[in-house]
Amino acid sequence: MISEELLKPLEELKDCAICPRECHINRWVSSKGKCRSDASFNIASICIHKGEEPVISGPKGICNIFFTNCNLQCIYCQNHQISDTGISRTSFRMDLNDIVQEVTAILNQGINMVGFVSPSHFIPQMKIIIQAIKATGYSPRWVYNTNAYDKAITLRSLEGLIDVYLPDFKYMDRMLARSLSKAEDYPRVAADAIKEMYRQKGSALHLTDENTANSGIVIRHLVLPRQVQNSLHVLRYIAEEISPKLHISLMSQYYPTARVMDHPFLYRELYNEEYLRVVDEMEKLGLENGWVQGIESKGHYRPDFDLEHPFE
Repeated sequence: MISEELLKPLEELKDCAICPRECHINRWVSSKGKCRSDASFNIASICIHKGEEPVISGPKGICNIFFTNCNLQCIYCQNHQISDTGISRTSFRMDLNDIVQEVTAILNQGINMVGFVSPSHFIPQMKIIIQAIKATGYSPRWVYNTNAYDKAITLRSLEGLIDVYLPDFKYMDRMLARSLSKAEDYPRVAADAIKEMYRQKGSALHLTDENTANSGIVIRHLVLPRQVQNSLHVLRYIAEEISPKLHISLMSQYYPTARVMDHPFLYRELYNEEYLRVVDEMEKLGLENGWVQGIESKGHYRPDFDLEHPFE
């Protein structure tokens, strides 16, 4: 039996302003906000994912919960099958009891991390899922896997609840953020969001005996074709304005989806020399903690959400 008290966080969605879009839509009766999401538990997949950073996936993988739609709408998104707000998602509505059953079934396989992917517009639902799973006696570590288009004040409500923050830091170029993600304010919003995560967690990444993350932050940055300067500015901001001790996951895995084949620069893969310039800057800035992908990674990490197991 699901109590009214457990569902109380959903009250926020009656005048939704939980993400930077601040649509002020009543999601109990409408899905006409920027994210085109109602107050349901809209989940595209609950699955084991072994392709995250080593400290996130560990030897057995992480249980990832993929929310539908996205509040950012990057035109090159590799998860466009589930993130695109132009596609109806009613078939992805899940019952809370079913969510708990699927997650705990994965936890019973010896996995002890649960990640929420693209949760920025589903934070009330995320809080409910966490409390419902805790009520069954499970206590995994919780990972907030986000595009960083989050309000700092909303993130403050997660202090003590989230164990590991896993944000992207996509842009420091406002015009690039506007053209690729419809969010000119992304650089400021993401910087404030990551600074709030840093306030909560500091720069240290605390590990378990199995070398999986117990608490902390890992910042991801995907290098895009012909956008080396944007990447350099992102890394400089992290090193100079937040902390050079933070763990950075520098990614070379960009690949062009069919949706960007006519784009002026996103139509092609990342060149090796572009990526190496960013790697070189990372080293010069003293950003020594984290991971650098091999350029061949563009051939991996391509999910297919039409499959029961998208990453297999």
